This record gives sequence, structure tokens and C-alpha cells, in this order.
Amino acid sequence: MKLGIFFAALASAALCFSAPGHAQAVDATPIKIGVYLPLTGQNAFGGQLELEGVRLAQKEMPTVLNRPVELVVVDNKSDKVEAANAVKRLVERDKVVALIGSYGSSLAMAGAEVAEKAMIPGVGTSCTNPLVTQGKKYYFRACFIDPYQGAAAATYAFDNLGFRKAAVLMDMTNDYAVGLSSFFSRSFKKLGGTVLATLKYSSGDQDFTAQLTELIAKKPDIVFMPAYFAEGAIIMKQARELGATFRLMGADAMDNPDTLKLGGKAAEGFLHTTFPYDPAMPSMTEEAKRFTEAWKAAYPDKETNVNGALGYNTYFLIVDAIKRANSAEPKAIAKAMAETRDLPTALGMLSINATHDAEMPVGIIEYKNGKRVYVGEVTPK
Repeated sequence: MKLGIFFAALASAALCFSAPGHAQAVDATPIKIGVYLPLTGQNAFGGQLELEGVRLAQKEMPTVLNRPVELVVVDNKSDKVEAANAVKRLVERDKVVALIGSYGSSLAMAGAEVAEKAMIPGVGTSCTNPLVTQGKKYYFRACFIDPYQGAAAATYAFDNLGFRKAAVLMDMTNDYAVGLSSFFSRSFKKLGGTVLATLKYSSGDQDFTAQLTELIAKKPDIVFMPAYFAEGAIIMKQARELGATFRLMGADAMDNPDTLKLGGKAAEGFLHTTFPYDPAMPSMTEEAKRFTEAWKAAYPDKETNVNGALGYNTYFLIVDAIKRANSAEPKAIAKAMAETRDLPTALGMLSINATHDAEMPVGIIEYKNGKRVYVGEVTPK
């Protein structure tokens, strides 16, 4: 099913005639979709990119079932309590029929609990922790999950790079980092590798000298650090200043246009997993081309990016479910969402599986000669 078939004219107050001499008014009330993303706080940059992707998709497809789609946007402020409150407001006050959010697994977990109790379907954008959808009937996500991503990172390090000794540096206060670190370690050991150490820090830390010095002494081939891009860039710089020779590898939260800008020369050789989209990827689908062209036209001063693509996809997933359900009722949307199979998107063919997670490939990015290079996909073992 191509996304283009969803395009429709803006809803109007036109009448449809069911019998001669009798007219029935078309329902032209807006279909409200709530969006709760971190637009301020630690995760603001990612949240803003995803919102731009959502708005871009709405611009392309402003109606469904001959009714206008209205986005109701609330800032979750990169805070768990605020995320839960944002969903509560969207459900109770704004009467949304579906939700988009959020960037940040901890934020999505908080919001998903509220949505589940209210029986309002929600779709996470880039929240990869399995707990976001675990046991949920009404919550889904437009991305892969951390066990899959962690296994993919371990497989690439072990098979493609030939590394046998690894270590982990993680934010112990972040659910995303803790979970992904565990999945990487488990998979790397299963493949036959050794994890020499798991060192910790807390969100907001600026000095990683102690941890990096210990890691240098352990002599791993690679250090897996599922950090957010700002902290990740600091770790890169400090590691190189201390003379570290091990490779650094991150995850999807490092996939940000500013990673290279902030990391500078220290980013050389850095690797991270990502969602399968890049404006320079060797083979690009028609949907990916459309997103790329639309983004460049709408935001000429901003690079195309995977977070924008995820926001873009999430909107279309919901609209597709509404169209197939032929209803804007939350329960009907949730049922149709669960039945999503082989939907062409900017991130490739996407299906929702039994655990309400998206199935898609895992991409690998490497920073070479001062450039971000999409080196391909990996299938985890």
C-alpha cells in the first residue's frame, strides 16, 4: 500500500445525498492526534526534529476519512512526570483519539502507562526500550527495540570488525542506556567475546576521566556507550585526549546532525547503530526519496535526519490505521495498528509484530575523514 493513496482533499461542509430529497451532513470535525515530545530539556533536540517530521507528514496528508487532522502538541520537557501529565491532558482535556510520542524511552514509558489506562492508542517515535510496549494493548512503536539493536551492535563488533574484547560505559540513571548496555553485553558474550568491564556515570556528568582511565587500563578493542549525542561527544573528546586507542560505538541516540559538529576530530572512527535511513544511503526507496525531497523543501537550512524520518513515519502509521479501520474510534485504530503489515515507509518496509514493535533492519554509521558514512545494515545473531 503506497502512502500516496491516502491523499485527500481538505474536509468541507459539503453534503452527501443518501436518497432523493434527503441530505446528510458529512462529519467535518477534526480528528485530533496528540503529540507529546521533549521540546525543552535534555532531549529537546531530538524531540524538535521528530516534531518537524510529524508536521511535514501532516502537511503532505492533512486529511483522512475526509476529515482534517489536527495536531495537539505538548512539551513533555524531557521529564517523566511531565510526560505522564502531558498524556493525561491530551486524553482528558483535548480528547485526542491517538498519540505520538516520545523521543526517550523513559518518557515514553511514563506516557504509555497513562494512555493504556485510558485505552487511547499511542505510537512511540524512537523509544527503543522493550518496556514501552510490554504488556500493552494500546501502545505501539515505529522503531526497533533495544534487544534487537544491542544484538546488532554486538554482531557488527564481533563479526564485521573482528573484535573479541569489549567494555561498556553507560548512564546508570537512564533506562535506555541501562537496557541497551545489558543487551549488547549479553549478545557479545553469546557470540564468544569477553566484556572486560561495565563502568557507569550519571546524566549531566561532564568529566569522564576516571572511567576512561580505567577503560584504557583494561585494553578493550571496543567500548560500547549508548549515550545521547551531547554526552557522547564529550566522552569522545576526553577519550582521545587521554590517548585511548579503543574504538567507541554508540547507538541510535547518537544519530544526530550535531554529533560530528560537537565531536570534531575525536569522532573519527566512531560507530553507532541507527534506523535504516540516510540521505546518502546506496539504495533508497521511493518513500525515502519523497521524505528527503520534502524535508529539503520544508527545512532548507537543516540536514535530513533519522529522527525527522521517524516522526514522519509515525504520523503515517496512525493515519494508515485510521484509513484501514475506516474509523477514528481509538479501539478501532488500535486494532488496525496491530494489523499493520509491509507498509512502505521512509525507513523501509515496516510491520508491527505481536509485541507491538516495528520490524525493520538496523543500520550502521561510521565517521570517516570528517564525514558521517552509512556503511550498511546488519542482522543480529
